[in-house]
Amino acid sequence: MTDTSTPDCDELPPEAIAAAAPERPDADDPVRAVGIGPGNLDYLTPRGERAIREADAVVGFETVVDYVRDRIEGKALACGYDDEDETLAAFAERVGDGDTGTAVLMGDPNFSGYQFLGRVQAAVDRPVQVVPGVSSLQIAASRARTPMEDSTFVTLHKRGDLTADRERLRADAGERHLLVLPRPYDVMPGDVAADLVDAGTPGSLTALVYERLTHDDERVTETTLDELAVHAGGSDPDDTPFSDLSVLVVRAGTDGPGATTR
Repeated sequence: MTDTSTPDCDELPPEAIAAAAPERPDADDPVRAVGIGPGNLDYLTPRGERAIREADAVVGFETVVDYVRDRIEGKALACGYDDEDETLAAFAERVGDGDTGTAVLMGDPNFSGYQFLGRVQAAVDRPVQVVPGVSSLQIAASRARTPMEDSTFVTLHKRGDLTADRERLRADAGERHLLVLPRPYDVMPGDVAADLVDAGTPGSLTALVYERLTHDDERVTETTLDELAVHAGGSDPDDTPFSDLSVLVVRAGTDGPGATTR
């Protein structure tokens, strides 16, 4: 029989806790982790909305909770990085006292949410059921016409060392499409482009930066790796022309256009 119990949280990083074992489909009263989509609630699934409405307590980062606040009928517990542990402890206490609980994450937790998912799972020490959503990566792949089966996806939007992730991008650049979630604001699209060019990737490859996908102010910049690399450097919002809600797509091949923004 497969062991699906929660692993020892002191031994593994959060993302490893989240991925350590498959879900238990027969779990009683699990906490749910809902992907709310890219922010436009047209992309919030009915199953995800129901899990939010039915929960006695909903936890998530403040920016995420704000997107779905009018769907929350229970207690909203919003946090930032500084009070994340404290807020998750309060959420766990409510769940332990019998409340139903739902955690909310941007997009689809399977694309870039396993660190927070693991922290939720460690805090509540009970089964957590993922309710997938629509990721901005899926939207970007559709806009750029880069099929997922022909693409390499890497998220840089996480805490910790990114060496292995950047090596994957270097290895596959040019041969496969790249779908990249940058990290605000120290590893933005310009930094990724500069790293690839420095590693020998052809600077003529088409690069597309999609910002605020599905929102009214959605924007795309179509350029080349060489031109994008000009924006490398810095770690503050003023050091990059791109939003923190950005997806970088680097197309395989050498069909580089001139730079355009629309």
